Amino acid sequence: MSRARLVILTSLAMLAFAGNSLLCRVALKETGIDAASFTSVRLISAALTLWLLVRVRSGSNSGDGNWPSALALFAYAAGFSFAYINLTAGTGALLLFGAVQTTMIGFGIWRGERLVMLQLLGLVLALGGLVGLTLPGLSAPPPSSSLLMIGAGAAWGIYSLRGKGAGDPTLVTAGNFLRTVPITLALSLLMAAQISWDSDGIWYAITSGAVTSGMGYAIWYKAVPALKATQAATVQLSVPVIAAIGGIILLSEPLSQRLVLASIAIISGIALVVLEKKKSNNAQPS
Repeated sequence: MSRARLVILTSLAMLAFAGNSLLCRVALKETGIDAASFTSVRLISAALTLWLLVRVRSGSNSGDGNWPSALALFAYAAGFSFAYINLTAGTGALLLFGAVQTTMIGFGIWRGERLVMLQLLGLVLALGGLVGLTLPGLSAPPPSSSLLMIGAGAAWGIYSLRGKGAGDPTLVTAGNFLRTVPITLALSLLMAAQISWDSDGIWYAITSGAVTSGMGYAIWYKAVPALKATQAATVQLSVPVIAAIGGIILLSEPLSQRLVLASIAIISGIALVVLEKKKSNNAQPS
């Protein structure tokens, strides 16, 4: 793959990931759709899009995947939607991203990976940023919504860890999204009394599912094989920044000092972990 194509694909994927935050936030803030309906429409649209991509590419009628991964994927999507009822786009993306990376780094430590001093400092800095962002105060995000987004990030981290080495990423993701359909429909049935449909909100949810989720993940998995692991991790540092800028420009959301400081702490801390890991790996004798 040429460098120019890799840059374009990676940039489009990061824009898609940030777009999920913006689409969900604008749908729940400016339309009448409820969070459960947004989740269901998003997941069903993503499942159909990925099913079509798999069908066109390989002629297969179905995908791979498994139910535990599908449950983790659903937990991410549902927590994401309900959290964004009260979170700004930038704050939500930062909490989500921080929780995803912290979950995956924590799993590596639990499996026996050793961190050097700079990596430990980075992990403490990132966790401190997450705690600082959610501490009580005038500019603090609502605690329940913050916990929901952190839970969504942990679920996505688990989903990502389960997907390592599971086969063709697009095929596996298509299968997992298809498995979320009955789960998310059950959620909508349980919350039937609170269901609120809105045509604009539905279109936002379809766009989030078909474009920024389904096609976004397909683009990302096309680029990932050409990226080193540390490159794939560090390039995602841009997602909360893009979401925050988009929220300010498109949704007139405020940029608080707390969010700026927490962003610097979380992004810098995680960068220290992944970049120092790359440096340590390169220093090891072959």
